[in-house]
Amino acid sequence: MQVRVQDAAFDAGAELNAFSAEVKGAGAIVSFTGVVRDVAAGLKHMQIEHYPGMTEQAIVKIAGEAVARWSLSDVLVIHRYGDLSPGAPIMMVATAAPHRADAFAAADFLMDYLKSRAPFWKKEVTSKGADWVEAKTADEDALRRWD
Repeated sequence: MQVRVQDAAFDAGAELNAFSAEVKGAGAIVSFTGVVRDVAAGLKHMQIEHYPGMTEQAIVKIAGEAVARWSLSDVLVIHRYGDLSPGAPIMMVATAAPHRADAFAAADFLMDYLKSRAPFWKKEVTSKGADWVEAKTADEDALRRWD
């Protein structure tokens, strides 16, 4: 299991290739890369903050829960912080499992957690000012399905 919280950009293709090369016994690898999306007011950048140490520990814990819930061979989670431009990769999840259902379910679970519970704070900076990103009801509803 690998969890990285970093300010540096990453190449999702290269990360997936490296992850795939290290996986043993998997019949399926699922990956998802999230990118910073633009907003109607014209996003200058997304500012992402976190508490070093606490954030990594929280993500390691939830990745461990995914490993315990599904038959996974390996997990990779990368999440960036700092000022990110529209279109920039913000995060990546990759899961490997003997069968695709477990790889898909675990990746979906991790995505829902990262969207709703991972300790990151996001601010959208536009030409009209800056606003903190609020939690969305749909994201909370998606997370509840894993209870």
